[in-house]
Amino acid sequence: MKNFAKCYFDIVGKLTIGEEDGKLTDLHFETSGTYPRGDLNMNETPLLTETGRQLGEYFEGKRKCFELPLAPKGTPFQMRCWEALQKIPYGATVTYGDIARAVGSPKGFRAVGLANNRNPIAIIIPCHRVIGANGKLVGFGGGLDVKSNLLLHEAQYVNRRL
Repeated sequence: MKNFAKCYFDIVGKLTIGEEDGKLTDLHFETSGTYPRGDLNMNETPLLTETGRQLGEYFEGKRKCFELPLAPKGTPFQMRCWEALQKIPYGATVTYGDIARAVGSPKGFRAVGLANNRNPIAIIIPCHRVIGANGKLVGFGGGLDVKSNLLLHEAQYVNRRL
């Protein structure tokens, strides 16, 4: 059974995080279409507490990398995309085409966009670091304002030693 907890951070607003069998499965923005609705098993587990703590450190500029067990669910292509996203350095951006090439599908930038849209563990699997080929911010489940805020947040701490 999945367990959920809610948290709030000024930069992004309300988040719902979920875990199952000791692995993180969900992190959704309240503003996204994937935000869980209805009756949730609200049960603060040690992993959910640790996830909230690490997110707090991230938003305070004290954490650049998350150390959490992840179990996103998706197609094999989505999983390859999400693995590639986790290799994008903190404070950096890449294009959808870059990710498409990284997963062996050089013309699959639209499919990468769909995989990003289905990313079940936002921020920790950093789909916010993917931008359009023209350098513009495009497509983000939490909204472009949140994407911009996350990128600006990382930019201010990127060269800071932790």
